[in-house]
Amino acid sequence: MKPAKTRQIHNAPESWADMPWGDYFRDALAQHLQPCLSKLYGFHLLKIGNLSAEIDTQACPVSHQVNVGRAGEALQVIADPMSLPFESKSVDACLLAHALSWSSDPHRILREVDRVLIDDGWMIISGFNPFSLLGIGKIVPGLNRHAPWNGRMFSQMRLLDWLSLLNYEVIHRTRFQVVPWKQQGGKVVSTHLPALGCLNIVVARKRTFPLTMTPARKTASKTQLRAAVNATRQFRAQDSA
Repeated sequence: MKPAKTRQIHNAPESWADMPWGDYFRDALAQHLQPCLSKLYGFHLLKIGNLSAEIDTQACPVSHQVNVGRAGEALQVIADPMSLPFESKSVDACLLAHALSWSSDPHRILREVDRVLIDDGWMIISGFNPFSLLGIGKIVPGLNRHAPWNGRMFSQMRLLDWLSLLNYEVIHRTRFQVVPWKQQGGKVVSTHLPALGCLNIVVARKRTFPLTMTPARKTASKTQLRAAVNATRQFRAQDSA
């Protein structure tokens, strides 16, 4: 397995229209994201990258939606996704539509998004499935110089592993669009063989659990435990006498 961090700089497409069947991918993502987006709530939604900015999120109840990226006409905030200009725990949800595919350090993007998300905040990630008809194109000579094959394709299990390390609970995950060159991805094939879908989505929530007890509770629990142990010792001593 190749490391996630790389020195190679990947030039992300500025629009879905810059890749073959990009409009199909964008529409399919928007359609499958609608049920998830409608359940979000809060005050702020970040859409990171140009591809995220083009995803239709009108069904999301979060009214303040901000497009963030390095460069692009549809962006409201120009910033590096690896160093977001927002306070910690200030954002309710983040959409990363293929933002990891053209990143030299996807781990750093995930950590930065984790920093700005509030507790129980939502992280929505989409990407290309390497085990699909689209993924086969990675081994075809010449195609790897063009989008989407010049990007990184991470398996869904690898994404789940990264999210578990950040203490996220996966709420929903799916694959779809088995046949990339068809508008609906091949309905019959997609229904029966979703694992071969060239697009995948992972929806997760940030969970924060207390890993250590507070000093006051820790002292109180030790005191109660010692009293019970002493009483047991005294009872055993009297019984043996």
